[in-house]
Amino acid sequence: MTTWTDHTADRPIALTAPSGIDRAAHHRLDEAWLAAAWSHPTTRCFVVSGGQVLIDETPDGTTELVMTPSFEAPLTEAHRYFLGTDAEGVSYFALQKDSLPGRMDQSARSAGLREAGMLLSPRDTGLMVHAVGLENWQRTHRFCSRCGERTVIAAAGHIRRCPACGAEHYPRTDPAVIMGVTDDDDRLLLGRQVHWPEGRFSTLAGFVEPGESIEQAVRREVHEEVGITVGRVEYIASQPWPFPSSLMLGFMARATSTDIDVDGDEIHEARWFSREELRAAFESGEVLAPYGISIAARLIELWYGKPLPTRGHTG
Repeated sequence: MTTWTDHTADRPIALTAPSGIDRAAHHRLDEAWLAAAWSHPTTRCFVVSGGQVLIDETPDGTTELVMTPSFEAPLTEAHRYFLGTDAEGVSYFALQKDSLPGRMDQSARSAGLREAGMLLSPRDTGLMVHAVGLENWQRTHRFCSRCGERTVIAAAGHIRRCPACGAEHYPRTDPAVIMGVTDDDDRLLLGRQVHWPEGRFSTLAGFVEPGESIEQAVRREVHEEVGITVGRVEYIASQPWPFPSSLMLGFMARATSTDIDVDGDEIHEARWFSREELRAAFESGEVLAPYGISIAARLIELWYGKPLPTRGHTG
């Protein structure tokens, strides 16, 4: 039985490092407290639009969210979301707008989480993940699913209420499993989705269905996509993945069969790799590593035993 030792544990999975922000959910229904927090001179806010924010480089070479005091914030209606407070008592808000504001100094640029999540501090990344998830849900759930009436924002952006039937609607999070599958020879199974570029391989993944445990979802998805049966399933870690509203649940799983039969709908190609084969494929450029922000890269590293090699590097 394999015991998984994470040799990269000193590097938090992207989007999961402690942010230092207390979401302070007990304040979300306190309109007087929220109004006072918004008007406080230390309060900071930023705009989110279509999953994008403004980021900027500081003189010391780091990258940060472009935030302003609340009294300098662009005007908005009810689309203001309270994200929490830090240890110094500073409150943070996100403003949902149809477009990002212009910058007089022209140095800031727009970015989504795939880029910004690898550049920002844990605090800024945590704030952005929270804001992007809320913004997407708010944009796509404006009407009551019970009666069809337009809903209104409540709880500082964390609830939508229906004024007609009284229903309350909460932000949606879709659980998805992502798994590193190994066989009895300790090879790793990687697949390439039909819409991915040539050479891009990663771990298999899929959504949990109604009435299904996450372990059952792992076994079903692997069998549906590549025809492999799976026995033991071991949970590793999770990662928020607001593209647009998922929570990735990471696993290592042991295959009980090895004959690959791709479904052709989601997976175009799948292959078993030994560590030596994967290292050679990465170094030659035959196989492209998954994006570093994804938990997939960490699952592969967990099996590989150290950070993944890159083209031309014999790590």
